[in-house]
Amino acid sequence: MFGFLKKQRKGPVVYARPDHCISRKNIDPDALKVLYRLDSLGYTAYLVGGGVRDLLMGRKPKDFDVGTSAKPNEVKRAFRNCFLIGRRFRLAHVRFGDKVIETATFRQNSQTVGEIIEHAAEGPMEDNTFGTPETDAYRRDFTVNGLFYNIRDFTVIDWVGGVEDIRKKVIRAIGDPEIRFQEDPVRMMRAIKFSSRLGFKIERKTAAAMRRFHACIRNAALPRVCEEVFRLFPYGHSAEAFRQMYACGLLGDLLPELAKFIEDDGGERSMTFEYLRVLDSYENMMAERGFEVSNGLRAAVLMTGMFRKANKDGAGRRIMKTVVDALKIPKAAYFTAVLLMESMRRLSVSPKKGKQRFIGNRDFLDALDYNRIVLRAEHRSEDVLNEWADLYDETLKKGDTE
Repeated sequence: MFGFLKKQRKGPVVYARPDHCISRKNIDPDALKVLYRLDSLGYTAYLVGGGVRDLLMGRKPKDFDVGTSAKPNEVKRAFRNCFLIGRRFRLAHVRFGDKVIETATFRQNSQTVGEIIEHAAEGPMEDNTFGTPETDAYRRDFTVNGLFYNIRDFTVIDWVGGVEDIRKKVIRAIGDPEIRFQEDPVRMMRAIKFSSRLGFKIERKTAAAMRRFHACIRNAALPRVCEEVFRLFPYGHSAEAFRQMYACGLLGDLLPELAKFIEDDGGERSMTFEYLRVLDSYENMMAERGFEVSNGLRAAVLMTGMFRKANKDGAGRRIMKTVVDALKIPKAAYFTAVLLMESMRRLSVSPKKGKQRFIGNRDFLDALDYNRIVLRAEHRSEDVLNEWADLYDETLKKGDTE
């Protein structure tokens, strides 16, 4: 993947074009337009972050972000299709149809460590001051996300050792992980997301800091935490992600009822992780077809074991309400999740004996998929479920011919 020749400067390690695998043909053409336009105007402009990481790994990036010395208003003047967002720190969104190339001015930490930790409950505090490529690299979360690609000479610029950690398949915090996780506790969830998604191990000191400071996640803003919880599902690695969340204590901090259920259900051998494993296969299949799984279905699969145990005592909905209150899960996802979990009783009876009008429910297809995930995880027959699927297909065909 990488060559062995590299040019060592006083600051970063610079990998010349023969020493890495990034090709412009694998970079989004609209991202290239942004990079070349800013470069032509005399600004420094790099492809940054996860896009560089994924390209070095031979993966297709989901997003292509740009870091630049141009100030937000200067970016806006350079592109008529640019919109500035954010209050505390302005970001430039350069739009190409439905696509957005996020373009951010290089930043630096503007507070002392003490100030950042003191105000941690208010959210990350280091985004206020413009900086240089070096300061921007060091304020990022993990070394594998701190890499830059220079379109001017096709080099990869590495201030933080990210290339070596990609080689080693390691997630390592930039700087002291104990301080970085107190600055922004959500970084611990991001470490797990990248570890599970990339198949990388979390470096020893970084993992130790997570075990020591996991309770800091309670100080993070709930909307950010909820968003990161649902980001653990895409790409088909949620079983490993939630296993790590449980093992390091984060799941107990965020969803104590679910963590308690998992503990009583065998810990890391809990059926919860088997449900998630089957969901992961489903996520991959849907992604190949160009579809995204709903958050309602994801929440239902995650909570299935806990919900069913509580529902034996008539407390299923009540325990789901505690989850909503704990994470501020959007109501639409909550109601869908409850409907799907309660659909098991209905879809376990042949449609010849059951209420067939359920096939007209807007969440019926999700209910079919949810029930199939549960049945496969439990190695149970899908015959009755197939009857419902056949009835739906027949009804659909009948509607098309009328």
